[in-house]
Amino acid sequence: MKYYLIAGEASGDLHGANLIKALKKEDAEADFRFWGGDLMKAAGGTEVKHYRDLAFMGFAEVIMNLGTILKNIKFCKKDIEDYNPDVIIFIDYPGFNLRIAKWARQKGFKTHYYISPQIWAWKEGRIKEIKRDIDEMYVILPFEKEFYEAKHKFPVHFVGHPLIDAIHNRPQVIPEKFKEENGLDERPIIALLPGSRKQEIKKMLEIMISAATDFKEYQFVIAGAPSQEKSFYETFLSTKNVHFVTNKTYDLLSISEAALVTSGTATLETALFKVPQVVCYKGNQISYEIAKRVIKLEYISLVNLILNKTVVTELIQSDFNKKRVKEELSAILDSNKRETIFLEYYHLEKALGGRGASENTAKLIHSTIKVK
Repeated sequence: MKYYLIAGEASGDLHGANLIKALKKEDAEADFRFWGGDLMKAAGGTEVKHYRDLAFMGFAEVIMNLGTILKNIKFCKKDIEDYNPDVIIFIDYPGFNLRIAKWARQKGFKTHYYISPQIWAWKEGRIKEIKRDIDEMYVILPFEKEFYEAKHKFPVHFVGHPLIDAIHNRPQVIPEKFKEENGLDERPIIALLPGSRKQEIKKMLEIMISAATDFKEYQFVIAGAPSQEKSFYETFLSTKNVHFVTNKTYDLLSISEAALVTSGTATLETALFKVPQVVCYKGNQISYEIAKRVIKLEYISLVNLILNKTVVTELIQSDFNKKRVKEELSAILDSNKRETIFLEYYHLEKALGGRGASENTAKLIHSTIKVK
């Protein structure tokens, strides 16, 4: 069988790579062509475009790069036609993927979507496009199945969350070795995860590192994003008791005592590593006011959304300040609070369906497309 996968971000590259590996086990004759990254390339197949050439975030950036985006869409359609796959697998990245899906459905290609767009948070109107253009949807959050099936009468497959496998299948990190290799001392670590884009990193790190002088019995370590050069972080490294590692977020989390985390997938990753955390978010005030009116959610972190209650503290906009960060960090370093968080993390992983998301998805995809 011939598989065409489209992932437009780093997370999609990770999950796409694991899906390719799982599909190879189901289909010995599998052939892959994809839009993705280094991990998918290592898993096998032919890379068409790297996701770093597709990452346009925000209204202004999209408009400025509209010509490039339209060229990519045109090129993608032609490349699919030339390859003539048995199935197209879309991995998140809805702005691009749903456009291709509409065209692909009209051309008669099988369209499968792995990792649903977060239409339950905003742009719920996209359900019309999904119901029209997608043959099979594989969701990774438990409440998404109810959202699609009960609310919108669209059957989907809940396959579990692929992060569980990605985290559990990693080699074990030896704390002493990691600290020595990265110039750290023996003190326990507080991880700082400020995001991946320059604009958000600048906003988040300035306040995050303010706690470093108040918790001298700990060392603070910034998890550098692979998309940014170390030189970009130099300004923040002038603060005493603040260190830096790049492209080692999972290794860092595996030996951390606590973490300050920018809202996003990283909140779920931190929870799966069983690290108590404070979730932080601060954006442009105008954008935030717009988002408040568009996004109808009680929480911003996946941990709280999945469990439908406040498990981890969320510091948003004006609440994300030096005083509150110090207070909440102190709280999650307290042993009683930590025990409560650990118990909730156990319930979280159970709710996510356990291991095997990639394998579950691969079996469903292969069993569906081989019946022609």
